[in-house]
Amino acid sequence: MAVDVKLVGLDFGTTTSSAVIASAQLTRNSVTGRSELADVRETYCSDLVFTPFSDDRLDEIALARCLDEWLAAGQIDPDEVFGGGALLTGLAAEQTNAPAVVRTIRRRLKNALIATADDPGLESWLAFMGSCAGLSRAHPVVPIVNLDIGGGTTNIALGTAGNVLRTGCLHVGARHIQVTPGSYRICRLSRYAQELLAELRIAKTIDDCLTDAEVQAILAYYMSLLTAAIDGDSDRSRNRVARLHEVRPFRAPRDADNVVVTVSGGVGALIYSHLSGAGWPSTTCFGDLGIDFAKMLVSSQWGEHFREFVPQSAGRATVYGLLRHNTEVSGSTLFLPNPESLPLTDVPILGTIASHSTDEEIDSLMSLMRTSHRGACACIELSADDGPSVRSLAQRISRSLKENAFPVAQPLVLLVTENVGKVLGHYITEWGSLPWNLVVIDELAVRHAQYIRIGRVHEQVVPVSFYGLHDE
Repeated sequence: MAVDVKLVGLDFGTTTSSAVIASAQLTRNSVTGRSELADVRETYCSDLVFTPFSDDRLDEIALARCLDEWLAAGQIDPDEVFGGGALLTGLAAEQTNAPAVVRTIRRRLKNALIATADDPGLESWLAFMGSCAGLSRAHPVVPIVNLDIGGGTTNIALGTAGNVLRTGCLHVGARHIQVTPGSYRICRLSRYAQELLAELRIAKTIDDCLTDAEVQAILAYYMSLLTAAIDGDSDRSRNRVARLHEVRPFRAPRDADNVVVTVSGGVGALIYSHLSGAGWPSTTCFGDLGIDFAKMLVSSQWGEHFREFVPQSAGRATVYGLLRHNTEVSGSTLFLPNPESLPLTDVPILGTIASHSTDEEIDSLMSLMRTSHRGACACIELSADDGPSVRSLAQRISRSLKENAFPVAQPLVLLVTENVGKVLGHYITEWGSLPWNLVVIDELAVRHAQYIRIGRVHEQVVPVSFYGLHDE
């Protein structure tokens, strides 16, 4: 029987912030038997608002007000939220009070979803999934590189058949140089822009006007960084200023030929709006170089790609990625003797325990996990999901927990792909005789990530989100 749940996606970027709220059905797939979220229906989409800054800090009061207004307009109670996520991205994530803003979001939503800042791997993955997942599945043999270009960063992701294979991030964005709308008079420069102007020998600062030639030189440098990343040109990264612009290296696979390029983010929205017949906005009407950057991209070697391969949600790819793809659902046979211990947030994923792991390797990981007082997580890899294989590995884990005197109150989370959560947990705890605070989540497609969040029990399943994503 399907059950309605609520999802929330929040994106606080360098230039703009927005919220999307949706309802979905928590149901069981009749083919796979797995619980999943289906029929995701958008119920509220906020207007884009300029991300509020106060001097060189995020305006926490104004952001909290936006959040409260969005939740009220979407008619959603924080207690109703099943999953989704909130991200601070680009230059917003670099502000000194970004952690305080994250804490504010978590308090408002009662830890119902991930809220994090400065997570370029997750941002790149979400932008691809929110923008290109359907397009990539429709062209499964075509490698697609999505450039999510906002005000402060370009998040890069390469994927095929709907699966992200590589991610990266550059400090390439429309708002490193802020100008007076309608002109090229500089009113603010990020530290990256200051270094770039010095590299290009453009002797301009606050209140000076950039010439057309200087604007084109700045954007051409940005284009060269994007091209070098996609083409795998490592020579470009040897330059000091180029290295400064590299947040997370993008390593394109050597066999990735005939790559198609798409764009999302604010610059992507400008591009696809123009290609659908709309005129370009007036000169620097947003107070940055985004319009000029969009024009250069349309006339670049990727212009035909933009016309032929049109993604979804180009302007709000990250927030739609949070809404549609960030939350996974556990199997209904999870092992959870202490449901009151949930939710668990910011639980580090510290390693993998496999059937072929030696006892020394298991002991070493357990020693590391017991030092993480907020809780720790490990992935389980079984050679087979038959009884003897599950029992053998479970008994070895149980032995290690006992010998390492694992604290009984400390959360210990195990993730397993197979439908064996309950039996694995029972074997480890010797059918409840050992009182560890153990959670075994099964039937989960485990991502390569650093942290996990587990929500409260809902209809015998729990929502699971990963963040701190990294490539294999």
